[in-house]
Amino acid sequence: MSQAVADTVNRFLQQLVIMCAKADGVRDYYYISVIGYGAGGVRPAFTGGLANVELAPLSQIANNPARIEERTKKVSDGAGGLVQTTIKFPIWFDATAAGGTPMREAFSKANQIIERWLTEHPNCFPPVVIHITDGESTDGDPSAEMQHLQSQASSDGNIILFNVHTSARSTNPISFTASAAQLPDQYALMLYNGASVLPDFMRKTAMEVLGYELNEGAKAFVLNGDIDLVVTAIEIGTRPKLLR
Repeated sequence: MSQAVADTVNRFLQQLVIMCAKADGVRDYYYISVIGYGAGGVRPAFTGGLANVELAPLSQIANNPARIEERTKKVSDGAGGLVQTTIKFPIWFDATAAGGTPMREAFSKANQIIERWLTEHPNCFPPVVIHITDGESTDGDPSAEMQHLQSQASSDGNIILFNVHTSARSTNPISFTASAAQLPDQYALMLYNGASVLPDFMRKTAMEVLGYELNEGAKAFVLNGDIDLVVTAIEIGTRPKLLR
C-alpha cells in the first residue's frame, strides 16, 4: 500500500508538471508540500535535491526529481490490443512504512506551513490538504488540529481537507459520502468528521465531469478506495478549472 501511495504521489506530481509546462518553462501555478510521518517523526518527505524542503514551487519540483526510473506500461497497439512499452518515471517521493502514526503532530505541521503561506498570500485559492493514512493516530486525537486547519482561510474560502483512509477492518469502499452510517469504526468516523464538506463547485465537478452521484453535505472522505479513487480525490481537489 505504501508503494502504491508513493507511485500515486509521484505520478500526480508528474502530471502537474506536464500540465503547467509552457513555452517559457514550468509555471508556478502550484506550490506543494509533501509531509511524511512515521519512524522518523514528522518531516518533509521529498528526497534528492528537495530533501528537507517544506514547500516548493512547481518549477523547482520539475527541475529536481531525485531520480528517473524506467517503468513498463501497457498501451494500445492501434488494433484493439495492448503492447508493453518502457516509460520514464520521475521519483520525488519514496515509500516508507515503519514506526508509529503521529497524526496530531503531522496536522500541527500542516497548520504551521499553511499559516505562513496565508500570511504571505492572503488572497490565494484556498490551499487543499490531502491526508492519506491507516487512521490510527499514535500521539492522541488529531481532531482539534483538523478543525483548526479547516478554520484557516484565504479571502476566497476555507482550507479544504481530504482524508483518504485505508482500513483492515472493512473491505467496503466508501467515497465522498454525506452519511457516516456505514463507517466501520471510530478511526474512520474521526477522519470522516474531520474532513471538509465538499464545496459546491467541487461537488458539481465530481458529478458532472467524474460521474459521481453526490448529495449535499458530501464529505471529502475516501475509505478503502483503490488507487484510482485516491487519484480522483486529488484531481477533484486541484484541477485547474476550479481556480476561478
